[in-house]
Amino acid sequence: LPDSLIEAIHQSGDVRSTVFTPLVTLRAFLFQVLCSTGACKEAVAHILIERISLNYDANSMNTGPYCKARLRLQLPHLEEAVKSSGQVLHEEASKDWLWNGYRVMLVDGTTLLMPDTASNQKTYPQQSVQKPGVGFPIVRLVGLLSLATGSCVDYAIGPYQGKRTGETSLFSDLIQSLCKQDLLLADRYYTSYANIALLTRQGTSLVFRQQSTVKSDFRRGQRLGAKDHIISVKKPKKKTVWISDAAWAELPDNLLVREFSVEGTVYVTTLMDAKTYPKKSLTELYQQRWQIEVDFRSIKTQMGIEMLRCKTAEMVKKEIAVHLLAYNLIRANLARAACLNDKIPRHLSFMAAVQLMRNTASLCITMTGAALGRLMPALLMAITQTEVGKRKRPNQPRVIKRRPKAYSLMMKRREEYATS
Repeated sequence: LPDSLIEAIHQSGDVRSTVFTPLVTLRAFLFQVLCSTGACKEAVAHILIERISLNYDANSMNTGPYCKARLRLQLPHLEEAVKSSGQVLHEEASKDWLWNGYRVMLVDGTTLLMPDTASNQKTYPQQSVQKPGVGFPIVRLVGLLSLATGSCVDYAIGPYQGKRTGETSLFSDLIQSLCKQDLLLADRYYTSYANIALLTRQGTSLVFRQQSTVKSDFRRGQRLGAKDHIISVKKPKKKTVWISDAAWAELPDNLLVREFSVEGTVYVTTLMDAKTYPKKSLTELYQQRWQIEVDFRSIKTQMGIEMLRCKTAEMVKKEIAVHLLAYNLIRANLARAACLNDKIPRHLSFMAAVQLMRNTASLCITMTGAALGRLMPALLMAITQTEVGKRKRPNQPRVIKRRPKAYSLMMKRREEYATS
């Protein structure tokens, strides 16, 4: 993180606790989202052990002061920390990790649940098909992730349903985070005239799957090879929902795009040179789009963000930001370990790095000088010792062996069960 941002966090808010200053609170919050239970009590215990190790007075195990200190953390600082840490990792990726000189970006969306409270329901209502008091508030998250390092460069959140809450609507807020050196991979949901036009206008290249409703005719346009051509696409008469009238009017009336098919799957790209970018090479690159699904699994399942814990909408936003910041910091250690030991970050286990960092966090805080200098290389070497991505095993059936407990589904409000 840049020193200026750390200083801004340090100076932020009204410091009412001599123990939980803004930086200590943020560090405790980071430890909380990385620990196995995600409990506030573990974060407080973590700080207590650190203070004892540094010969400070032990803080109380009461979680009240810590929870109040979390409320005082500034959301813009947390969001900036996510974006700056992710952007630095993405921009400083080794040249060996790039594709034809491009820094490849991935985009996709997912959803998260949270406690069923009035504040959460007001901002992130549950799905309309669910009865009141039975479902959970749900938030949609769209993330922009680096293929080389796995870092989250930018993200946007919004309600699951309603106007300007879809994945492409949220993605429109992230387009400015891309640049000319980036190459974006996305599934067919993002293949719209508006997205392609906006990305092309700022010089960002792309490889998308073609929409299933589009019938491709490879007899049209400029032929580049078998089932590979450049065509002119007309601007639709109907405006895309999420774009403003003024922005829609500024888009060109026609776009040149390259369309090609490999094994029955049709792709769209703005990389026009078939010799420099043969369709087989582009298809192999596109297969790596699946990495974002693996990254979301790491964030949601392994880091426990699938079901958030905070009970107000404002704290939910902070919880999401801190989870993504913790994710980026782990990715930073993976990238550092890969650089020093001639590895590729994507081949190193994310969860193994989490376990190592979780077990050495307090130790790193209390060590200085030569002792810390000996610890860090050994820690980074240990991170490289668990490689993934090259394991071979037979395909597993999508079935569950362990039986769930035989409880009935909740079909009415909780308080109605108490009175029945």
